[in-house]
Amino acid sequence: MRHRGPDELGTWSEAGARPAVVLGFNRLAIIDIAHSHQPLRWGPPEAPDRYLLVFNGEIYNYLELRDELATGYGAAFATDGDGEAIVAAYHYWGTGALARLRGMFAFALWDTVTRELFCARDPFGIKPLFFATGPGGTAVASEKKCLLDLADVLHLDGAIDRRALQHYTVLQYVPEPETLHRGVRRLESGCYARIRPHQPQPQITRYFVPRFAAEPFTRDSEQARYDQITAVLEDSVAKHMRADVTVGAFLSGGIDSTAIAALAIRHNPRLITFTTGFEREGFSEIDVAAASAEAIGARHIAKVVSPSEFVAALPEIVWYLDEPVADPALVPLFFVAREARKHVKVVLSGEGADELFGGYTIYREPLSLKPFDYLPGRLRRMVGALSKPLPDGLRGKSLLHRGSLTLEQRYYGNARSFSDEQLRQVLPGFRPEWTHTDVTAPLYAQSAGWDPVARMQHIDLFTWLRGDILVKADKMTMANSLELRVPFLDPEVFAVACRLPVNAKITRSTTKYALRRALEPIVPAHVLHRPKLGFPVPIRHWLRAGELLEWAYATVDSSQANDLVDIAATRRMLDEHRCGAADHSRRLWTVLIFMLWHAIFVEHSVIPRITEPQYPVQL
Repeated sequence: MRHRGPDELGTWSEAGARPAVVLGFNRLAIIDIAHSHQPLRWGPPEAPDRYLLVFNGEIYNYLELRDELATGYGAAFATDGDGEAIVAAYHYWGTGALARLRGMFAFALWDTVTRELFCARDPFGIKPLFFATGPGGTAVASEKKCLLDLADVLHLDGAIDRRALQHYTVLQYVPEPETLHRGVRRLESGCYARIRPHQPQPQITRYFVPRFAAEPFTRDSEQARYDQITAVLEDSVAKHMRADVTVGAFLSGGIDSTAIAALAIRHNPRLITFTTGFEREGFSEIDVAAASAEAIGARHIAKVVSPSEFVAALPEIVWYLDEPVADPALVPLFFVAREARKHVKVVLSGEGADELFGGYTIYREPLSLKPFDYLPGRLRRMVGALSKPLPDGLRGKSLLHRGSLTLEQRYYGNARSFSDEQLRQVLPGFRPEWTHTDVTAPLYAQSAGWDPVARMQHIDLFTWLRGDILVKADKMTMANSLELRVPFLDPEVFAVACRLPVNAKITRSTTKYALRRALEPIVPAHVLHRPKLGFPVPIRHWLRAGELLEWAYATVDSSQANDLVDIAATRRMLDEHRCGAADHSRRLWTVLIFMLWHAIFVEHSVIPRITEPQYPVQL
């Protein structure tokens, strides 16, 4: 895990203890660089060495917490960092401390008195935490590959989880708490775990239960609500700028990252922004991002990724991922992170705005399907049956089909690669009972009675956001020893966003309506109403010719995952896509990334060339 923390290595073990307790940490020094070493010791005056902490992330309100703990409880601190604030808060407030932390975190806290390991993740799942329990003990880590190295020690079940594989193939990511290895699981976002010696499994409790509770706008309250959004974002960015190293910002052509950069430059007039793109027309936002940087007064650096660079980096990228994620946008993110790390040690980014403020175009679908809500269930099913024989591509067929379905049936989240029929062709072990409802049914139960848009947001908070968006954000930046911070995913920002009514989120002509109104004085006009693109990748074109197509055929033809994936069916898909008979790009990419993952982590037939850039310890 040296890439996650190349500045300092620290270990601690309890001498002579049975069972053995060992903590290890690789540090990326951001706050209180000269001190705050980990594993970190802290305790109250009567037991000064009671706790040991290893902690990945940042607590942005640590100064306020330290003041409150010192004044109200007499807590004493030996460092100027944020780690001690976590331990002291836990000592005095117990699990209630987690709701007081504004930040991103995954930590493990050993209590030498109660002989208990307490682990927790932040509310949204910005930072990862894997755990594995077997006859040989329990281990937790920020990356799964560390636990796989301990498989023999822990006596883990190393078999591939076929249900998790089927979920991945449909959703393009492995949903929490699953991983593709049966013996390894993830602590879910917004949860904590208690691990005790000789305990069969960690005892897991959810402490953060998001709720979208809309409060209607009144004529008097509308502008006040926009002002409230602006104020809470300004406060969040200000706290996310706290660091003893240089902070930059990622900048695409959209409103979210531009807003963060525009607010950040108020705290660092020498802000550097970074973007990436491709040479192919229509797949680069470099020009728009450069114009935005100029408008707000930031220095801007762009990285253009060539097809050859893209292909060459794939094995290294998948190794860093730990779990397959079939989102091509993670590749340009890897390259822009590598470029940014040459200049800064921390970047801000705009992840989370879409989920909190209603930014995905699909959230407008309930508006177009509203007339179907007035049809009796039987009549809706008849409409769906009538749509089936209509030719594919015929105008209105999709509308009739989706209108015949309930929200629970039609909305899986922000990605779906394969239909059930397509899955049967690709997965030899396909099981019809392993459906998306494994993941979404409990979430829909939690959101019963909410408006459709809020329910879709709730689904995405627990699926697409933490399964795709935040995984690629963490893994691709930490691969380059770069810390990424996401000011939109702040508890105080969520407390404002969750109260927005539907008409403040989506209209027939736009998304994130209230956010756009709030940001009018802050964001340059040329990006205020631009459609969302992110870092678009020309996968569809590249899988029809050139180096990526050659790589795809080589990956399929050499794969030894034939017991898990139908190699012949995948090759037929590739042939059809290459000649233009169909667009299989998303499905192909999903299977290809799994095959590469399998070659690295199961077959060991592909050995990634891991390049660790040598950066200065302090920037």
